[in-house]
Amino acid sequence: MTAQESRPTKTCFELLSRGRFVPVKILVVGSGGREHALAWKLKQSAAVDRIFCAPGNAGTAEIGENVDIKATDFSALTRFTRENRIGLTVIGPDDPLAAGIVDIFQEEGLRVFGPTKSAARLESSKIFAKELMRAKRIPTARAAIFEKQEAAFAFLKESHFPIVIKADGLALGKGVIVARNIQEGQVAVEAMMSERRFGEAGRRLLIEECLAGSECSLHALVDGKHFRMLASARDHKRAFDGDTGPNTGGMGAFSPANNFGDELSGQFDREVMQPLLDGLREGGVTYRGLLFPGLMITADGPRVLEFNCRFGDPETQAILPRLKSDLLPLLEAAIDGTLDGVTIEWDAQPAVTVVMASGGYPEKYEVGKPISGLETAASEEVQIFHAGTRRENGAIVTSGGRVLAVTALGETVAAARTCAYEAVSKIHFEGCHYRRDIAQSALSVNLGGH
Repeated sequence: MTAQESRPTKTCFELLSRGRFVPVKILVVGSGGREHALAWKLKQSAAVDRIFCAPGNAGTAEIGENVDIKATDFSALTRFTRENRIGLTVIGPDDPLAAGIVDIFQEEGLRVFGPTKSAARLESSKIFAKELMRAKRIPTARAAIFEKQEAAFAFLKESHFPIVIKADGLALGKGVIVARNIQEGQVAVEAMMSERRFGEAGRRLLIEECLAGSECSLHALVDGKHFRMLASARDHKRAFDGDTGPNTGGMGAFSPANNFGDELSGQFDREVMQPLLDGLREGGVTYRGLLFPGLMITADGPRVLEFNCRFGDPETQAILPRLKSDLLPLLEAAIDGTLDGVTIEWDAQPAVTVVMASGGYPEKYEVGKPISGLETAASEEVQIFHAGTRRENGAIVTSGGRVLAVTALGETVAAARTCAYEAVSKIHFEGCHYRRDIAQSALSVNLGGH
């Protein structure tokens, strides 16, 4: 049996004592808002004893215990997991998945949620994903693949603009550039291939047509054969209001999406998810974990922009507060191949998430700025997820580009949005920047479905 096929057989829910759960320990790997949201939701499970986060942030420290281990230090993570008898490790970021952390945990007999290195190529190589989509006729943008700058320049001379230029590998969500003319295209290609602004990620690249429409983020739990869709969401990638400025990791989100209903859901299952899983299996890859396809909803239907192999950020911060079901058994079912027997319950209330970022993000920014107002901003309707924060001399200070994700639920999108922005107005740190138009496009639309 290969490492790809092997997995521990005991789940947290098989460890029973006199008909009651034996509480288990959970390790969440990562330090962002996504990881805080995952830890927050898992902590609500009756089967969970303790939550550890490696390395975590100031928010995760309030609901669990932070461990000073980097997400890429696999030997330290496996050693900690063994020594502390961790029942399940949940991998948050893309880098450890691309580097094979799940394979290492499986070889050690440790229970872990996430795709293996070969499966995570769907995200770590946009070219791999594009070639698989072509082979399985999955609707996506037309694209050309380049390994030489000269060939890319020649292609740009014959192209119609705008056009999209993508680094093949992982680039912290910033390796996608929309070029409006040939000059911008050449600058982008040179930055990726010559200047290596994104390191090895830009050694090869895709140049593809720029699709018109509206974006949608979908999340699916996958167990190798079956999948279960989570609530839909829409992200706001650009740094400034009106979808202007540079691309970021995400400046806000809302759930459910206002451009994805039941009809598109059925089409997506038939034309994207099932062919994709079939294609992976035909290539000897079994996908278990979370699959996050980013879509463009065009006049001709949904088109896949990219695949991500982990929970989205900040989509997770908008989706999980709406999840009424226990998250832990859902992750367990994905690992064990039993998702076909799972049902998922959702809160009908929409959620709006506003990201508060450091001034200058996604470019140069300063850290170490004290944060005030967190206690006053939190309420029954508002959850504040930490991302770039740390505790320093008893105070919580900024430590990254995206600092906080403020999520509110409401009877309507307008109510959730008002609640979220009221909470944001109570939080302060020097240089704070956030968009003021998150979910504005959904105000006049009745959100249906999940």
